[in-house]
Amino acid sequence: MKKIIKCGSLFTAADESVQKNMAVVVEGSVITAVLPADKADTAGAEVLDLSDKFVMPGLIDAHLHTNVSGEPSILHAFVDGSEGAFTITSIKNAQRNLMAGFTSVRDEGGFRYTDVAVRDAIDRGMIVGPRMMVSGEALTGTGGHADSHLAPYVGGFTSLGRVINSADEGRKAARLNLKYGADQIKIMATGGVMSFGDDPKCSELSFEEMKAIIDIARAHGRITSAHAHGSDGIKIAVRAGITSIEHGMLMDDECVELMAQHGTYLVPTIIAAKAIVDNGAGGGMAPWLVEKAQLVLAGHKENLRKCREAGVPIAFGTDAGTCYNYHGAQTVEFGLMVEFGFTPAQALIAATRTNAVMMKWIDRLGTVEAGKLADLAAFDKNPLEDIEVMNSVSFVMKDGVVCKKDGAPCVTLQ
Repeated sequence: MKKIIKCGSLFTAADESVQKNMAVVVEGSVITAVLPADKADTAGAEVLDLSDKFVMPGLIDAHLHTNVSGEPSILHAFVDGSEGAFTITSIKNAQRNLMAGFTSVRDEGGFRYTDVAVRDAIDRGMIVGPRMMVSGEALTGTGGHADSHLAPYVGGFTSLGRVINSADEGRKAARLNLKYGADQIKIMATGGVMSFGDDPKCSELSFEEMKAIIDIARAHGRITSAHAHGSDGIKIAVRAGITSIEHGMLMDDECVELMAQHGTYLVPTIIAAKAIVDNGAGGGMAPWLVEKAQLVLAGHKENLRKCREAGVPIAFGTDAGTCYNYHGAQTVEFGLMVEFGFTPAQALIAATRTNAVMMKWIDRLGTVEAGKLADLAAFDKNPLEDIEVMNSVSFVMKDGVVCKKDGAPCVTLQ
């Protein structure tokens, strides 16, 4: 049956304007028309009255990890778990994201391809969840971010990702990820915050290794992303042709200029570091971990200002699942983006149109337009006037199916 959604305020994300008293016509999973509400033919249609709501495209989180749930120790979460447990965890977290308005997500690295299994179950209609772009296993060097960092006498568990130490090993690892169902390839270009023994400032892979991986992805029409904090790793990844830099918190001015020249996207993930800075010491986290988070967060606001002014395309991602960074609550990133100098409209467009362009989904997602998939989110108030409104989604539609209405789920959740 045709659905007509009456919208009090409609933010299509095609630009920053808000249209009043509009209607979105949905047939099956597709938007077939966007027109003034008084022009919509309601005969024989199911009418969804959102005339008191702010309606916009379904949100896209371009950086999260469904395998983990914000535990204070990610290592313990992996060591104590099993592939089956991670799959169940991923299902629950994926559904939390959907209920927060994220109709699409990019999983930036899963354990043993459990992210692939969850994506496939959602796509086949076996379970409810957001549309997922998955990375399979993140690729890292020995001792790098996503290597295990366990003592040498500890056997069994070897790595959170897949370890490579040459260009040839990188090519093989990229091909294996694609073979086992990855949609995109994720590399660890520098050390990280939550990994013991590495340094966020230091590059972990060579240009030859990164380029070999990226070339395989490009040959298969796939995008790539690089976890990268330090300037050297960012520059290598950008010159090697990476699609997006994840975090980018320690970049220098040359990085900003290089990213602008290459059109490389930045996914800021402000909440990932801030959650640890705010909660880590009180939660008993290791001092070295809190100190790393403080280090990377310190200059991030200024770097983001420079990126905006230079024209670096800035996407939206949260790293949800990392320490104290909970799935379904990652909408706090919108408020942080505004606190860090973005306008509310810029933050909303980053989480819709910009992400869709970056992920090569703009032909079907990212804006409310005829021909796009019917992914919508609605809020009781206008987030352009108060960005904190983004923390309370009232209505969610994915592929023309109403998943949440009046703040309550209306689909079966696992």
